[in-house]
Amino acid sequence: QVQLVESGGGLVQAGGSLRLSCAASGRTFSGHAMGWFRQAPEKEREFVAAIIWSGGGTTYVDSVKGRFTISKNNVANTMYLQMNSLKPDDTAVYYCAAAARWGPTLRTGALYDYWGQGTQVTVSS
Repeated sequence: QVQLVESGGGLVQAGGSLRLSCAASGRTFSGHAMGWFRQAPEKEREFVAAIIWSGGGTTYVDSVKGRFTISKNNVANTMYLQMNSLKPDDTAVYYCAAAARWGPTLRTGALYDYWGQGTQVTVSS
C-alpha cells in the first residue's frame, strides 16, 4: 500500500508561484507514473500533469503548459509541481495520484490506484 501526502498549497496573488510536493510513503514507489489532478468548486476533476516514474517523460493539460513543471525525486519518493504565473482559474484543490501499472493514457483518473488527500491552492486577482 502506498500513502500519498501533498503539501505546499496556499493563497497567492495572480502572477505568483507555488510549489506543490507529493511524498509517497508506506513502501518505495516503483510503479508506472504519478500525476496531479485538480478540482475547482462545482467543477469536475481535471487532469493537470503526469510523469513517468522510471523514464521521466511528462505530459500537461494545455492550460498549464509553459507555466507549470512537474518533476520527481525517485530517491526521496517525492513528486513536485512548480506552478508559475498563476491565474485565478488555477484555484482548486490539487490532488496527487500514483499509478501502479501502465495504461494507454496518463490523463484519466481511472489509471491511478492511490490518491492523496488534496491541498488547496487559491489565486487571488
